[in-house]
Amino acid sequence: MGLEKRSVERAQRRRGGAEYRERAQGKRTRRRGTWQRGLLAALITGALVVPLAAAARPEIPAPDPAVLGQVTAATLDEVFAANRANAAEASRMAAAHGDTHRAAAERSMAGPSRRLLAFDGRGPGRVIEVFGDLARADRIAVLVPGSDTSLDTYTRFRAGALALRDQLTRETGGSDVVAVVAWLGYRTPGTVSVDVLTDGLAEQSAPHLRVFVGELRDVAGEDVHVALLCHSYGSAVCGRAAPGLEVDDIALLGSPGTGADSAAALRTSARIWAARGAEDWIADVPHVKAGFFGMSVGFGTDPVSPAFGARVFEARGGHSDYFAPGSASLAGLAGITLGRISAVPRA
Repeated sequence: MGLEKRSVERAQRRRGGAEYRERAQGKRTRRRGTWQRGLLAALITGALVVPLAAAARPEIPAPDPAVLGQVTAATLDEVFAANRANAAEASRMAAAHGDTHRAAAERSMAGPSRRLLAFDGRGPGRVIEVFGDLARADRIAVLVPGSDTSLDTYTRFRAGALALRDQLTRETGGSDVVAVVAWLGYRTPGTVSVDVLTDGLAEQSAPHLRVFVGELRDVAGEDVHVALLCHSYGSAVCGRAAPGLEVDDIALLGSPGTGADSAAALRTSARIWAARGAEDWIADVPHVKAGFFGMSVGFGTDPVSPAFGARVFEARGGHSDYFAPGSASLAGLAGITLGRISAVPRA
């Protein structure tokens, strides 16, 4: 009987310990949620009170975009020429306005080698540029940028597209026809703004991305393999566009979240990938959704978390390093673009 009594006592202690651990874990989870919501509130407050230089910047004059018909493989050269001419006119108008930085950026875009599917010099500006032979491509990578990407900062976004194109060229040796598209097809939010914490711009921009993917297939054919490579806030745009979208892969890079609780909730047949560098500050952004000041802010589940269910691949470095030449993440993005799943270095 003594042995039986001691066994009962040990079982009671174990149950008590388990209950204590469960209560402690619950408290930690609640504290974490409270801390995340508190940090999110602080970020929103900061975004509301910090004046934005861009808001005070005078509007730079620019022509209306070129009027173009349906883009097809046969009309690509005409489209490129019309958009280069529009960029050249925008450059002249910016120079006359005294904005030498914008004028130089647009003058570069008007160069004879540039392949612009779209150009709009008004406001922050929009541009869609092709690298490679779009009409003959077997595989296409579409890069969707994050916050603070505009005509004034386009060079750094373009550099990532060029790095990916070079990586693809090395890996294929010219055996595959691959095109890379830099899609600055939406007004990106400022990093220090309320817009970057809400899904408003993503909701507005997603239909444009959906239309563009359809146009790509009109040019390159229905069988072309399309991969969306979505950085930072761009992953929220891709998340909104994802349901039913005819793409083969969606990669979320340094993502604050997509607005969906899981990869399955994106309602797409595309493979969903995610990566975050060890030094990426986005890891410190609360991956929650909450209501503040009458608006919904935050983007929900962290895409690299097991709960989201994406295929997580290797990345190192910071928030702007995913397309760095020689990086593991760039190799992974090339593998995703080419459909070489086994070649993607998994985290």
